[in-house]
Amino acid sequence: MSGLADTFSNFISRQTGARSVRVVEFDRLSGGAIQDNFGLTLELEGGDRPGRQAFVIRQDAPSGVAESLSRPEEFRVLQAAFEAGVTAPEPLWLCEDTEVSGRVFYVMTRASGSASPRKLVKGDLTEDQRRHLVRRFGAELARLHAVRPPVASLDFLAMPEPENPALSRVALYRRYLEEIGEPHPVLEWALNWLEDHAPEPGPTVLCHCDFRTGNYMVDGGELTAVLDWEFAAWSDPCEDLGWLCSRSWRFGGDARVVGGIGDKQDLLDSYREVSGVDLDPASVSYWEVMALVRWAMIALQQARRHMSGEQRSLELALTGRMVAQMEYDLLNQIPELEEAQ
Repeated sequence: MSGLADTFSNFISRQTGARSVRVVEFDRLSGGAIQDNFGLTLELEGGDRPGRQAFVIRQDAPSGVAESLSRPEEFRVLQAAFEAGVTAPEPLWLCEDTEVSGRVFYVMTRASGSASPRKLVKGDLTEDQRRHLVRRFGAELARLHAVRPPVASLDFLAMPEPENPALSRVALYRRYLEEIGEPHPVLEWALNWLEDHAPEPGPTVLCHCDFRTGNYMVDGGELTAVLDWEFAAWSDPCEDLGWLCSRSWRFGGDARVVGGIGDKQDLLDSYREVSGVDLDPASVSYWEVMALVRWAMIALQQARRHMSGEQRSLELALTGRMVAQMEYDLLNQIPELEEAQ
């Protein structure tokens, strides 16, 4: 770790033109099951960022999952989101020279607060703070979804094929399930349901595709940063809202549909006020089902990283054990939606 601290601090010193640099604090950050994240606080003398500065370094892990963007791609998505006015860490420098640290990485500013789902869902947020946060979520997604193709810097993002993003996702997850090579009849049944009930697509926009409790920072009841952009894609706006409202991301706060924090209507109202788009709640509910299937696929892929020996990790192994919960949720949620129609 001390060697990495020196490596990253020297890199930042060169980028800023600092005369001298002193490491104040360096640690591996919690989370980051797919990528490695490090917090680095430096005291910089001279250059264009003098004084005490807090950074996060996001670096390739030993192995990844199929949906994840590369670090250069993720860096460019973060740039696009930041420029669109999304409350995201400022992307500073990308290093594609693996001679520097052994892997590709980038540096961004560090936001204050906590991303801990336990603290956010079961903590002491007031009802007004919860509602304020949910409305911020709607506004942030509305700003992000204002980014629409074509965008030259994002030309690595494939357009949905077929043009309906929902059907494109169904086809992708069927391929994933075939590659995994295990029988999962509930997931197959859910994919059939998703294909049969695909709604008319909305506009194709830049989606975060992992906007959820655990991937944003909150300090004193205020949103300070939206994190983890590695799954970003061109998709339907309802995908982001459905993912945020999925049962998987309520962390025991099941009555609060939006990430265990608050109410869906506040989310939809705020999104409409900023974007001018009135999203169909039924389409958001459809994408909540898609979210359960997608998270199950990612969990299965995470388990394979461990079982194959690519990256031995108890966290990855335990993630694979969560698939049964998602299948149980699917068995409950799909009939509930059919009864409501």
